[in-house]
Amino acid sequence: MPRGRLRVYLGAAPGVGKTYAMLCEGHRRQDRGTDVVVGYVETYDRPRTAELLDGLEVLPRRTLGYRGAAFTELDVDAVLARRPEVALIDELAHTNVPGSGRTKRWQDIEEVLDAGIDVISTVNIQHLESLNDVVEHITGIPQRETVPDEVVRRAEQVELVDMTAEALRRRMAHGNVYPPEKIDAALSNYFRVGNLTALRELALLWLADKVDEQLDSYRAAHDITGTWEARERVVVALTGGAEGETLIRRAARIAERARGADLLAVHVVRGDGLSDASPAHLARQRALIEDLGGTYHQVVGEDIPSALLDFARGVNATQLVLGASRRGRLAQLFSRGVGVTTTARSGPIDVHMVTHERVGHRQWLPTFAPGVGWRRRIAGFALAALGIPLLTALLELARNDLSLPSEILLFLVLVVGIALVGGCWPAISAALAAFLVLNYYFTPPLYVWTIADPDNLLALIVFAVVAIAVSAVVDLAARRAREAARARAEAAVLSNLAGSVLRGEHPLSALLSRLRETFAQDSATLLERRPESGRTPEEQHDPRAWHVVDAAGAPPCPSPDAGDTHIAVGEDLALALRGPTLPAADRRVLEAFATQAAVALHQHRLAEQAEQSRQLTAANEMRTALLAAVSHDLRTPLASASAAVESLLSDDVAWSEEDEAELLDAAYQSLVRLDRLVANLLDMSRLQSGTLGIATRQLAVADAVPQALDGLDANGRVRIQIPEALPDVLADPGLLERVLANLIGNALHYNPPGRSVLVTASALADHVEVRIIDRGPGVRPEDQEKIFLPFQRLGDRDKNTGVGLGLALARGLTEAMHGTLTPDETPGGGLTMVLTLPTAEPPAIPAQSSAERPTPRGSIR
Repeated sequence: MPRGRLRVYLGAAPGVGKTYAMLCEGHRRQDRGTDVVVGYVETYDRPRTAELLDGLEVLPRRTLGYRGAAFTELDVDAVLARRPEVALIDELAHTNVPGSGRTKRWQDIEEVLDAGIDVISTVNIQHLESLNDVVEHITGIPQRETVPDEVVRRAEQVELVDMTAEALRRRMAHGNVYPPEKIDAALSNYFRVGNLTALRELALLWLADKVDEQLDSYRAAHDITGTWEARERVVVALTGGAEGETLIRRAARIAERARGADLLAVHVVRGDGLSDASPAHLARQRALIEDLGGTYHQVVGEDIPSALLDFARGVNATQLVLGASRRGRLAQLFSRGVGVTTTARSGPIDVHMVTHERVGHRQWLPTFAPGVGWRRRIAGFALAALGIPLLTALLELARNDLSLPSEILLFLVLVVGIALVGGCWPAISAALAAFLVLNYYFTPPLYVWTIADPDNLLALIVFAVVAIAVSAVVDLAARRAREAARARAEAAVLSNLAGSVLRGEHPLSALLSRLRETFAQDSATLLERRPESGRTPEEQHDPRAWHVVDAAGAPPCPSPDAGDTHIAVGEDLALALRGPTLPAADRRVLEAFATQAAVALHQHRLAEQAEQSRQLTAANEMRTALLAAVSHDLRTPLASASAAVESLLSDDVAWSEEDEAELLDAAYQSLVRLDRLVANLLDMSRLQSGTLGIATRQLAVADAVPQALDGLDANGRVRIQIPEALPDVLADPGLLERVLANLIGNALHYNPPGRSVLVTASALADHVEVRIIDRGPGVRPEDQEKIFLPFQRLGDRDKNTGVGLGLALARGLTEAMHGTLTPDETPGGGLTMVLTLPTAEPPAIPAQSSAERPTPRGSIR
């Protein structure tokens, strides 16, 4: 059975007309003879939307009960039983009531689509998962109902229902969206012009990305490789040279002038993996392109112009930015270069050639590096010195049995063997010597340096050319093999480097240690220039201009020039090494180490700053809350006690014994409350400073609960159900009493009148769980951890009920006794606090089969 098709109406905000458009589409399809039903539509009492339900078949909803209230949801079974051609199902991101079978409505719609039924639905941009945090940052309102972007992207059609911010606010003011009592609040909060404009831009950009994906799919399906200038895309080509930052900034300015243009950077790596690009330069350029809002890409290709153009056409680029050639004029006579070749092949893609300070600063002739070591070269020359005379003597003996072509082939075999052993120069020398020997000994006239037959001359010339060519090819292959082996070794070193940094607790120290071990250095030091120092060459040698950030090995280098090898990392950092001098070929890996060291230092400092900011923020919040508490919560009982004592000391009024007792009781109660508040503050301070004294011993929970109730005004509103056989726990008696008193007092405060707080306990493995269960309003799952923050009273704006330390202190004291305190939802409504403490003696577990073992008890249900 073919899967149904999904069509989604996307809106920037509530009220733009998504449901209205969906119902209009339903009427259009019904008029064309399509079987259309309404599975679920929410009109929000909007008259014009409700009118569109007339004439459409509306399926009954499913009614569910939750927490004493009745809710209606989409009846998926009814839709499947009816089997229409098209079902209209509103609110794609809706969260179903518990008990519905599926958590989200989009999951219901997936089941309907799997049954082969087309679905038309609606969603607002703020409900898309990828934009949820962005919308919250813009509007300040979190969206708890979200739908994965992939669900909407899979839709066959996504249609934007658009409306300007001013038009939507006019609809709001006319009462077409919300009832009159909500209009002013909505217009001044969520539906501000700035919010609506930002949400509208998000919706347009998200839809543009989806359209772009559809365009790419269409081009790929129809094998279209040409550029379609639907959107400006600027690609900048990076070689790994120092000029890359200039090119990136130039490309960013080009993209800036084309509003909404994409910026991409690409670096082409040769297919053999051997590259002359600087890892340090590429790392900095990658960071720069990402800071400017672009993306970095790396592709493999032997022909750089073809690879660049293939990438540009693949991303549908419209402009390509290249650096002007660094080669000299003489080199350009032999090859047009990447820039000219790319421009000639670019077609409709505009190519920008950007000049920079490195133009013309490159040698046009390549430097020669032998492919074999000096020992093999000596062996090659020795083989040539011995092999040529020996082969000549053997051929002299067999002169009558061999012709000149056979003798040439035998000498060619010898030259190839010399090339395999000693490389290019011994083989070329052997080829020239063999040419002379063949001329003197085997080419008529013999034993003179002349050649009478032109065919023999041609044969010898061809022999020399082939011998030299084979020698060059063999040497090139050896050099490439050597470079590949070195690249493989470098990759292994960098892989080990990444692993050691990721596994280490201190990335910078681990990186320097790995660097020292890899290159067998005595020490590796990361130096930073002091802010007050200058940048003159003399200060490069002055240790007072530098300070050691970190070092591995001893002794560290006090300045960059004090090391045997040093690498500059930007203007203010340097990596200095002491030990054996490293060859120039190792500088590429050293640059990668240096770049990673700078990144590790930067991340370490960012982490320190974040931690300092967090501590300062927490301290500031604590200080502010404490001042608020002192200004009100502590002053209130102190003022009550002072007023009562002052009244008793007054000579103006003759108090009766009953009045005096009442005033004394008021003063006493106020002082008790003040003592409790001060004790909580002191204990919280000791907890945070780690100076709270803990003296745990074995005690029974059944004894601790009544003691905790003695200081509470429970009046029979607490029921205790603790088994007699409950194991003893390890806890501090005084602290456990404080914890239980705070938890039970909090439960009594929020428990509804006429209902009791239940205290139960049970043993589970090697700990005991004590549960304090109330039937109050409860706490949402996402807010459960917030109730343990100091000076917080979640949802309680009454400032006369304490400083909000009870639960924070209870958790801190519990954890100090090696226990845990976690909140849980009370079935049927309310909050359950689960206090877990270790038992005094772990219970002995008899040996049982898996079938006989009892199932552990879980949460109370």
